[in-house]
Amino acid sequence: MTKAPIDVSGPWFEDLSRGQEYDAPAVTLTAGHAVLYQALCGDRLRLPLDHSASRRVTGRHEPLLHPMLPINLAIGQSTWVSQRVKGNLFYRGLILHRQAHLGDTLYTRTKIAALRQNQRRPDRAATGMAVLEVETRNQQGDTVLKFWRCPMLPCRDSTADTGHNDDLDSIGTAPLTDALVAAVPEWPPDGSEASWSGMKAENLEAGQVYRIDSWDTVTAAPEFARVTLNIAMTHTDARSSYLGERLVYGGHVLAIAFSQVTRALPNLLTMIAWERCDHLAPVLEGDRLRTEVTLVAKVPAPGGTLLELAVRTFGSRGGGTEVGGVEAPVLDWVVWVLSA
Repeated sequence: MTKAPIDVSGPWFEDLSRGQEYDAPAVTLTAGHAVLYQALCGDRLRLPLDHSASRRVTGRHEPLLHPMLPINLAIGQSTWVSQRVKGNLFYRGLILHRQAHLGDTLYTRTKIAALRQNQRRPDRAATGMAVLEVETRNQQGDTVLKFWRCPMLPCRDSTADTGHNDDLDSIGTAPLTDALVAAVPEWPPDGSEASWSGMKAENLEAGQVYRIDSWDTVTAAPEFARVTLNIAMTHTDARSSYLGERLVYGGHVLAIAFSQVTRALPNLLTMIAWERCDHLAPVLEGDRLRTEVTLVAKVPAPGGTLLELAVRTFGSRGGGTEVGGVEAPVLDWVVWVLSA
């Protein structure tokens, strides 16, 4: 007897309820991941590139991995819930509690923290926003990172009224101060940083704006999504995108933006936290990105100086320098980094 086929796809907004939890395949981070990440974003953060310096500074034989690699993987591991995503609206309260090293295995669980249906409009199919609480641990059970993100999902019934109306404004907005300081790795000053060229933290002044002149073209967008286990349909299937073209995974945009930041600030040691992160407009493969970064604050920390950076990234598309008639801001991001 022939059995009816089972459709395999992601949930609709109506399928979600607060408290639901999901896991994902664990991933062991290898040199292959590190090389592919470098090829896709071209980052110049020193310690992940220089294994000798990494061992001296961190005190561990296993090389430090670029902090955006485990972050992007954790986001990708959380996308079973958001396969039908139309866009990820924000990230909040992300703290990298433990730095990731080559050979670490990451286990991620995702919980539905809040749900709110968007205001219904007669000319638009029903959608809703789901706040996901994401926590990643390593093979020792240590928390590597925790954060909240908010994908917008379609309803199965275009006229649905789910009644979900949770307050999303306060989720993930608690001050990071104490947790931020606790997350700074205990790396005693090694002294080798003195030979690095470029401005050190002691030379930097709050309020300074850096405009990175070079633009980067987004390439291999589906490959970036796939290597991070991101299964959101809009990144690999143009039919699933509201623009009719594949949308670039937001983590890819962040990776390129941070690679541009490291050109302006070449003596950063690692990333510690994201205070907030808002995607302002979609990015398509082939778009060109440029970044401006403002040093907001400096805070002394063990083994270095914490810098609060306001990062704003702009996109252009096509043969000119404009997206939709004007250069468009695509990213507004406040990030904390540790600098030599």
